[in-house]
Amino acid sequence: MNFIQQAYKGRNEWYIYLIVILIVLFGWQFIGVFPLAITAMMHSEDMNEFSRAAQDSFMTLGINSNLFLFLIIISFACGLLFLFMGVKFLHKRAFKTIVTSRKNIDRKRFWFGFITWGIISIIAIGIGIFLEPENYVWNFKPVPFFILLTISFLFIPIQTSFEELLFRGYLMQGLGILVKNRWFPLIITSVAFGLLHGANPEVDKLGPISMVFYIGTGFFFGIVTLLDEGTELALGLHAINNIVAAFFVTTDWTVFQTEALYIDTSEPSVGVEMFLPVLVLYPILLIIFSKKYGWQNWKEKLFGKIENPLDKDIIQEIEGV
Repeated sequence: MNFIQQAYKGRNEWYIYLIVILIVLFGWQFIGVFPLAITAMMHSEDMNEFSRAAQDSFMTLGINSNLFLFLIIISFACGLLFLFMGVKFLHKRAFKTIVTSRKNIDRKRFWFGFITWGIISIIAIGIGIFLEPENYVWNFKPVPFFILLTISFLFIPIQTSFEELLFRGYLMQGLGILVKNRWFPLIITSVAFGLLHGANPEVDKLGPISMVFYIGTGFFFGIVTLLDEGTELALGLHAINNIVAAFFVTTDWTVFQTEALYIDTSEPSVGVEMFLPVLVLYPILLIIFSKKYGWQNWKEKLFGKIENPLDKDIIQEIEGV
């Protein structure tokens, strides 16, 4: 079975997908937000201040940035837990089936994507700092930084894994067996992934053009998942992308406002860094992955039809094939 066909290993009625999505949203956006909301209330002088912060950002209440990041990740951890329970107990299939089509999860693939994109990202950011040093302020504070580093490497992969397994795993498979093809779920999950980030403060600062990066990244992760028949590479890519974003450079207008090594003091603007990954770096990575893992039949894997392998087996048995 290919990756999308893994959905046929369990119950796949449409209403189960609807129930699971609602359960995941409940765990992620309601239960998972409790710790942050309680902390915010403790930092608020009254309910009016709490309400204003809820509409803007709880960070305006003076919550420690490392604690704030950790509390945000808790909400994603709850979403991931509820997704796990939905797949296991409602769809009645192994959680591994939304991770990979392989017999076992290939951790080497995760680490190859993680290390490869990590090196490229750090080099790209380093070049930007070298070319425009006037826009960056050295911000190294040993204790807060190493706490940030610990949170980043231990817990940010929880956040990115939730997003990957929800979009590139669960929804990709569900839509794939619904419409019986690969291109439609690729488009829908990629656009939805981009729109999910539409509430990020940088989108407000830079305008809709910034969605090119988010939707383009969604397409990249989706293409990698379909070509590789699993999410391991995408999991590694997404994890290190957000880890580097958290600890290397921060600004006062992006979603990650942390005790990073550098503070970017430049005015928000759309530059080459918005299009470089989507138009140059992602295609290069596709070539690297293709060579290493021997990807073939790109057209079939990206645009081919999805058949129910169980129905095919039954037909073959009846016909004596």
